[in-house]
Amino acid sequence: MRQLSQSTDGNLLVGSATGDDAGVYRLDRHRALVQTVDFFTPIVDDPFTYGEIAAANSLSDVYAMGGRPLTALNIMGMPTEFVPPRAIAAILRGGATKAKEAGCAIVGGHTIRNPEPVYGLSVTGLVSPGRMITNAAAKPGDLLILTKPLGTGIITTGIKRGLTSPALARRAIRSMRQLNAVGAELAERGLVRAGTDVTGFGLLGHLAALCLASGTGAEIDASRVPVLGKEVFALIQKDCVPGGSRQNQETASARVDWGAATTSQKVLLTDAQTSGGLLLCVRKTRLDAVLALLGLSRTLSAAVVGRIVAAQTPRIRVQS
Repeated sequence: MRQLSQSTDGNLLVGSATGDDAGVYRLDRHRALVQTVDFFTPIVDDPFTYGEIAAANSLSDVYAMGGRPLTALNIMGMPTEFVPPRAIAAILRGGATKAKEAGCAIVGGHTIRNPEPVYGLSVTGLVSPGRMITNAAAKPGDLLILTKPLGTGIITTGIKRGLTSPALARRAIRSMRQLNAVGAELAERGLVRAGTDVTGFGLLGHLAALCLASGTGAEIDASRVPVLGKEVFALIQKDCVPGGSRQNQETASARVDWGAATTSQKVLLTDAQTSGGLLLCVRKTRLDAVLALLGLSRTLSAAVVGRIVAAQTPRIRVQS
């Protein structure tokens, strides 16, 4: 990306420079387009569930910007000699089900032959330029709220190895299928101006990008970070750690003061999430209103896990 020139279009409100969740392009004073694309290989065996999770993950980037999805295009690559048409149709039905739940119209898409299955959506949404959420608007004193527990990367690795219990697998799937639609509601009410969603770079990776874009630092209380279940730590002990999470931890170490964090806490905080929750920067005066809305929206967690601090360099300090 460093080799590419940045756009100078004055209507481009959010581009690639800050590594945000989606691009935002102003149409007029009151409306802006939110555009994003995401896809990945299967992380569960059931094709319909895989389609649901992939779609929820793609839609999340629009919600993370405070927008509402309008339309989407399917993106699919399939080894048709191994994946039968009924399974391909089930994946697409799963994606369509989540898009319908989001009030988003799937208007088409593109499919290619590929050695490995991949599926996701390219999503276009709308947001008010004055109410959008970005990763460049965090302020010292903001509290950090996480709306889904961590652990999906560890759990899905355990599923592939036959080590995850059925109960924990169901809990992870429920989390990954849940839409982050509350992001749009928070933005429209003017309750949140800064935040991101937690996906492939893990909690600390996405928080580090937010701090870099905002020119701040952060503190995370590892003991307050919600986890999908205690079994997650047992899976860590069995080395159920995806390659992406290992790379995340290595990268994070350049910007993180780990303090007395345990090995398991380090793994959890850098675990690569699929369709993770929102990490919201909330002013103390708006905390009660935000927590009330999260409760009404039945988010899987509404945990205050840390705060934004003033810093000369965008470092994160972990407390355990």
